[in-house]
Amino acid sequence: MKHTSETVAVPIGEYVVKVASRCNLACDYCYVYTMADRSWRIRPRFPSAETIAATARRIGEHAGEHELREVTVVLHGGEPLLAGPDLLDHVATTIRRACPAGTVVDLRVQTNGVLLDESWLPFLRAHSVRVGVSLDGGPVEHDRHRLGHDGRGSYDRTARGLQFLCDHPEHYAGLLCVVDIDNDPVAVYESLLEFAPPVVDFMLPLGNWTVPPPRSGSGETPYADWLTRIFDRWYGAAHQETPVRLFGEIIHLLLGGHSTSDQIGLSPVAYLVVDTDGTFQQADMLKSTASGQPETGLNVFDHAVDAVLAHPEVRARQAGLASLADDCQLCELVRVCGGGNYVHRYREGHGFRHRSVYCRDLQRLINHIAGRVRSDLTLLGNR
Repeated sequence: MKHTSETVAVPIGEYVVKVASRCNLACDYCYVYTMADRSWRIRPRFPSAETIAATARRIGEHAGEHELREVTVVLHGGEPLLAGPDLLDHVATTIRRACPAGTVVDLRVQTNGVLLDESWLPFLRAHSVRVGVSLDGGPVEHDRHRLGHDGRGSYDRTARGLQFLCDHPEHYAGLLCVVDIDNDPVAVYESLLEFAPPVVDFMLPLGNWTVPPPRSGSGETPYADWLTRIFDRWYGAAHQETPVRLFGEIIHLLLGGHSTSDQIGLSPVAYLVVDTDGTFQQADMLKSTASGQPETGLNVFDHAVDAVLAHPEVRARQAGLASLADDCQLCELVRVCGGGNYVHRYREGHGFRHRSVYCRDLQRLINHIAGRVRSDLTLLGNR
């Protein structure tokens, strides 16, 4: 590992590689197209051969220097499937060839699923690619926000793509669902179960202190209330129907483990975005906060990945407890909460050294889960 002036930098083990800067849907909550940053307008629609080659070289170079046993590469967008199977095959092949023989490359695609069909099977098989799909519930819930440019809902097309994955489960990574507290939580969860997901991720809306999430700031906990209803349904099932990453992470942290997500816990962030023009960026969800916020000023042509590790905001996101607001550091739940998602801490003109805009919700959710787990452990101990 390499050293910064204050902390030991954690090598980058995951890359979100943008293979398309446009999308075939017009979701009204999209952080790329509807929020503070509009830089997508000046990005190439797809990466050039030179950008792909330089990206692969930097990934392989970093993996070799730090002797990484595994690197995860997520092909992302926009909508990555717009790039077509030939371009994605070229990206995958180039990255695999650039990585050292001792490094396993875990390739994934995150998609809206609309274009997913049997024509993608040769690519998925050739590179052992796993596919994650965004689904916000049943037809009514999903189509409330995830519309096409023509205003039509996308549920039916997404469902067809998901049926393809159900038929080829070795390529099925899981479902990503954005929380909408206007939807019935248990109905949403059970509609996701219809597609037999290997894992479900629930994502809180990308609000912050400058642009708060819907119906927040009242002193109530609507997002925790929504999630705890799903937790009780999930935790109380006769058998585990699917892992739910957020709940599993919280339980793991409560029992003394470490987080594997930047949504919760204090583990250092170790992923990086490469946009279609070859620029290195921090988490692209930062586009929801302010224009240019994810930019590092570095790129795959002129800079090694190690140079990104010295970026002040990247260092801050790897600093754990020391990077949090004072009141967070004093909180008894900090090692579980970890301050929440970095994006949710932003306040215009004052940066990110604040508690999460979802602080009350996180406290209630963690305490609720802790209570259920503690009760079960007590029962086990009394047997």
